[in-house]
Amino acid sequence: MKKSAILSAFAFTCAVLNVQAQEEQTIQTDTDIAEIVIYDQRLQLPESLKNRNITVLTQEQIKQLPVESVNELLAYASGVDLRQRGPFGTQADLSIEGGSFEQNLLLLNGQKITDPQTGHNSLNIPVPLEAIERIEIVRGASARLYGVNSLTGVVNIVTKNPKKDGVFAHVYGGTSFKKDEEEINSGEFYNGRGIQLGGTLIKEKHNHMLFGSHDSGSGYRYNTAFHNNKLFYQGNIVPDENNAIMVLGGWAQSSFGANGFYAAPGDKESEEIVSSYLLNLSSTHQLNNRFRLLPSIAYRYNFDDYRYFRHQLDVARSRHYAHSLTSNVKGEYQGDFGKIAVGAEMRYEKINSTNIGDHSKSNYGIYTEFQREFIPDLDVNLGAYVNYNTKYGWQIFPGIDASYAFNPNWKAVFNAGTSQRIPSFTDLYLDQRPGNIGNPELEPERAYQVEAGGKYIDSRLSAEVFAFYRVIDDFIDWIRPNTDQPYQPYNEAKNKTTGISASVKYRVGDEITQWNLGLGYTYLSPEIEISQKDLISKYAIESLKHQLVATLNFKHQNWSATLANRYNQRLSYKSYWINDIRISYTANQFGVYTDAQNIFDATYIEAGAVPMPGRWFTIGIKYNGL
Repeated sequence: MKKSAILSAFAFTCAVLNVQAQEEQTIQTDTDIAEIVIYDQRLQLPESLKNRNITVLTQEQIKQLPVESVNELLAYASGVDLRQRGPFGTQADLSIEGGSFEQNLLLLNGQKITDPQTGHNSLNIPVPLEAIERIEIVRGASARLYGVNSLTGVVNIVTKNPKKDGVFAHVYGGTSFKKDEEEINSGEFYNGRGIQLGGTLIKEKHNHMLFGSHDSGSGYRYNTAFHNNKLFYQGNIVPDENNAIMVLGGWAQSSFGANGFYAAPGDKESEEIVSSYLLNLSSTHQLNNRFRLLPSIAYRYNFDDYRYFRHQLDVARSRHYAHSLTSNVKGEYQGDFGKIAVGAEMRYEKINSTNIGDHSKSNYGIYTEFQREFIPDLDVNLGAYVNYNTKYGWQIFPGIDASYAFNPNWKAVFNAGTSQRIPSFTDLYLDQRPGNIGNPELEPERAYQVEAGGKYIDSRLSAEVFAFYRVIDDFIDWIRPNTDQPYQPYNEAKNKTTGISASVKYRVGDEITQWNLGLGYTYLSPEIEISQKDLISKYAIESLKHQLVATLNFKHQNWSATLANRYNQRLSYKSYWINDIRISYTANQFGVYTDAQNIFDATYIEAGAVPMPGRWFTIGIKYNGL
């Protein structure tokens, strides 16, 4: 660990000295640092007046980072805790700023696609990296913006709007150069490989994008082999300048060895198969120069087949069939007094399961927002979300955001929000004895958060720092009195978290040679108040305490090299450094790259009792005619 940390610090020190030695000049290129307007925030705030704590992973960063999946990519987002059980994009838990994997929302182009069974499956989605324009992480309690379950934040994946006809092809292969000594193919190196094909079709009033991919491999230790298949389609129809329609659909299936995922050490022979189907339909209608109407509907179907003994399918096997349907309609009116938005949404969830049972629930929400620049450079956005749930009744969640721009470079930001997390079907009804038992008497988690900070931005440098305080009442944690008893969720605790986040991005150079440095740091100080001190917690003690994400990218003509470093320290696990690198060369529409992940072969755990892969090497070739 010390060796990797020292070498990482040395590499960054050398880079900074090199950057400082370069000629001081103002750079204006089409990759200038700039804030990006959120795709589907209720009110489309002007670029210079956004007042939320937002992290954006851009298309350029996606190309540079040594990753092959959305799961791996999110691990480089500051403030995001990506706890992988299955590497190579198979299974991962997503949390934001110390929350649990159930306390955030996952959106695709602004539409909710979170899995209702459990947050464990939410990231099983068909969207390939090549179809993504950017990923936006909105931090903080956000019910006013996105409704219930956005307790700690929201991740919104925004896909590309293709501009020309073209095709895309990508093949890759990787290995740890460590031999498999236990499986049938004993003596072979652990390995993985993948292929992805895609294309776009552009017409005058509509365009289309289609991708398909397959990834498979023998894993990185006993019973971690995986097979992933994905299919993704997006169509945009623009009949005239006042109307636009987007149709989106996809399928993703992952099967993987689940050794140690949920019940180690007894689940050494476990296997899991997860299939997800997505269908989204949304449109925008500019009815006049002041009023805009935005209806949408999103559907997700998820099948989860968990086999505790992969060679004995008639014993300890769980199958879950989950459906969720979300419909939403909102209107925006731009008046002389400011902008006002009103809307309503409905979400229906249903599950049929061998150990959860047959259940359904519905949720209804109405919301309103008002945004106005009250005095020059002071922007205020306030509103409320009123929610009705068929199990828990009525709730209201107010919130306010404000920002003041001192000048074009400096801006102060403040926001305060509330939210709620409704228990999942797994929380309520799971019967997986002797390991886990649900609790149908659970109440929703409730949170409020206050945050303040500042931002600086110019043509080469952007920097921001935020501090927040969050309280979650009726915090749901899976607990047990001793190791002889199963875990069961209770509203047993209050979770108080104080946090600080800071980030800096700096670029220097010209169109031929350029350096890009990025640094993000998050500090969290959670305090869990539990009435019974001797209880064993399953998730509360996994929160991050310190997180550092540092990247250095060097580009010269057709060459690019990225050094990416991650440091995590949790409350319950030892700290670890992970150091990755990608070197790539692009000529015309062809590109070749090589990745080295976990360069110093660190030993670490992100979730449960699952050791993550050691050193791994990958080489890939791309043809990008899009």
